[in-house]
Amino acid sequence: MKDIPLMPKATAVWLVENTSLSFKQIAEFCNLHEVEVQGIADGEVARGIKAYNPIIAGQLTREEIELSSKEEHRPLQLLKKELNISTKERKKPKYTPLSKRQDRPNAILWLIKNYTELLDTQIARLIGTTKNTVISIKKRTYWNFNNLSPKDPIATNLCSQLDLENALDKAKRRIKREEKKIGKEKKESS
Repeated sequence: MKDIPLMPKATAVWLVENTSLSFKQIAEFCNLHEVEVQGIADGEVARGIKAYNPIIAGQLTREEIELSSKEEHRPLQLLKKELNISTKERKKPKYTPLSKRQDRPNAILWLIKNYTELLDTQIARLIGTTKNTVISIKKRTYWNFNNLSPKDPIATNLCSQLDLENALDKAKRRIKREEKKIGKEKKESS
């Protein structure tokens, strides 16, 4: 499929009014019929359509228009912009279906037993629960603690392997920073 400019009729109106391009060149660029472009020039077609400047829109350059104006058989080339679309994830509350909510406390218990370096807030963020729930399970004051059995949150699909690895990397960096800080404090005090 041929690339066409945004708002082709409005672009054609601007090109007819502001350039010396041939009707054929404008028609090819805007993907319109040559007779339609002729009608735009005569004021019979596209009456009331506001002209759309393709230079300001970044679809054409003045140089491109000048080159095509000098050579009648040279078609206009639409500028293609490389869009830099970031895939940064949005921070949104994690929804857990009712059927999986009973697995959350078990997953919290599993993380507490297997990864002691994780902070309560990290566990809460991974599982999609509150920090208070994590603390109550850690202190064994959770209302249903006696019925909990540790379950891998990845296996129960409460978090991904990548999320867990990222959280563990963050925890390891935090621990290294704290160890360096303690080491500096010991050197200063002695």
